[in-house]
Amino acid sequence: MGCSSCSTGKDGQPRGCKNNGTCGTDGCNKLTVFDWLSNMSLPNGEKPFDCVEVRFKNSRKEFFRNGKELSLSIGDIVATQAQSGHDVGMVTLVGELVKVQMKRKKVDPKDKELPKIYRKASQNDIDKWQKCRGREEEIKKRAREIAIILRLQMKISDVEFQGDGSKATFYYTAEERVDFRQLIKDMAKAFGIRIEMRQIGYRQEAQRLGGIGSCGRELCCSTWLTDFRSVSTSAARYQQLSLNPQKLAGQCGKLKCCLNYELDMYLEALKDFPSQDTKLYTEKGLAFCQKTDIFKGLLWFSYKEDPSNWHTLTKEQVQQILEKNKKKEKVASLEEYTVDNFVREEKVFENVVGQDSLTRFDRPKRKRNRNRKNTKNKQGHSNNKRGNNNRSGKNRRQKNG
Repeated sequence: MGCSSCSTGKDGQPRGCKNNGTCGTDGCNKLTVFDWLSNMSLPNGEKPFDCVEVRFKNSRKEFFRNGKELSLSIGDIVATQAQSGHDVGMVTLVGELVKVQMKRKKVDPKDKELPKIYRKASQNDIDKWQKCRGREEEIKKRAREIAIILRLQMKISDVEFQGDGSKATFYYTAEERVDFRQLIKDMAKAFGIRIEMRQIGYRQEAQRLGGIGSCGRELCCSTWLTDFRSVSTSAARYQQLSLNPQKLAGQCGKLKCCLNYELDMYLEALKDFPSQDTKLYTEKGLAFCQKTDIFKGLLWFSYKEDPSNWHTLTKEQVQQILEKNKKKEKVASLEEYTVDNFVREEKVFENVVGQDSLTRFDRPKRKRNRNRKNTKNKQGHSNNKRGNNNRSGKNRRQKNG
């Protein structure tokens, strides 16, 4: 799926298109659909589907009717119908798969009010479109400054120009309703264009801007995720995750969408699992559930009088005790069940590396070398003493003589 501008360079290093998911050849774009029907021909007498999918800035995609039967292919830049004037976008999908995408997004292919494609974009259209795209960052910065001066509680996250440069759409996020009438007047006076304000959610903002998640991969919302289901803290509780907002929150500041990926499997596994609020009645006292392990099928209970001492039970044992409690029968204690669950695991180490010991370099040096050095030093010291004594004896003899 890599485009030609994202391939490796002459020196073998990756070049990268540096377009942040909006590549010109549509090979590495956000939410790009692979056309697996491109090499298949239509049956005899069958006309190609007259609607195409066109992508604009970031992940915004819309469907247009090809009424003039233009020969379009993926990557073509076209001029499309807009509310006033025309817009410029890139064709991302043609053929029968467009019908599937329209059905998925609940768009009627037979709708007569579906916008149309005017023509393939000329070089003049492309130059004007690229010039407008180059002004977006500067205008976004200026718009944020105007919003701060007006003390509006909003964040302008992105600006998108229309292809003909007559209109700009400002995407913003806000906690509450914002009165931006004065903001529109000031921006229209400063920029000389028509202004449209569009409020989006924090998840949609992360989808448009993109980024890298805590897992080290690109954000799911900006690569393949199209529907944003609500995520609640109960999803983390069912999966026994620590309720730490710093770990559970994504780049958008909301709970991560990946908390819903495995939630259905956990809910299915918890169907035949005792509840977390289960209470066991024993002759030794009342016991409460402290912890559960869904994968091993274990539960930990502790007595009300001794909450620090936990007892391990299987879910089958807990269900047996609950059946007896329903019959108003109490078991003697939890210890008689936990004895069967205690299995001592013997650790078996294998030499998989092919070495005798991985800590062989950590052993201290042998003392033999030290003893040899000490004996040599002692012998040398004693020899020096003997030499000095002999010299002093000769000197004495010469003085006495």
